[in-house]
Amino acid sequence: MAITYQVHPEITVHDFIDILNRSTLGERRPVHDSEAMETMFQYGNVYVGAFDGSQLVGLARVMTDFVFTSYLSDLAVDEAYQKQGIGKRLIQEIQVAIPKAKIILLAAPAAEGYYPKIGMQHHAHCYVLEQ
Repeated sequence: MAITYQVHPEITVHDFIDILNRSTLGERRPVHDSEAMETMFQYGNVYVGAFDGSQLVGLARVMTDFVFTSYLSDLAVDEAYQKQGIGKRLIQEIQVAIPKAKIILLAAPAAEGYYPKIGMQHHAHCYVLEQ
């Protein structure tokens, strides 16, 4: 079956947590803090889902102003579906949904080599202020 993509899929916070865990992003997200996860889910303003039939196998979660900047906070692809171009396609679908805004992200250490391969440029002027 072919993978299909949907902007603003009807998913729940439980679906969000599940795909994070199946992608390994759950290791770096507060998945055991239901209040934090509900807030994260609520304030993402653009979602694109990748589906194998009715099963969510990938998700891109973005916070954006729709004109200038978008922050790709989660790019999660089920480990069993990785290396099939799903992550790249999720980003392309985000570009279609918000064509004017540039996409910015902080790469997980294990994914740093992935983003240049799909055409993203490294930017040396990023700073982080931890809470």
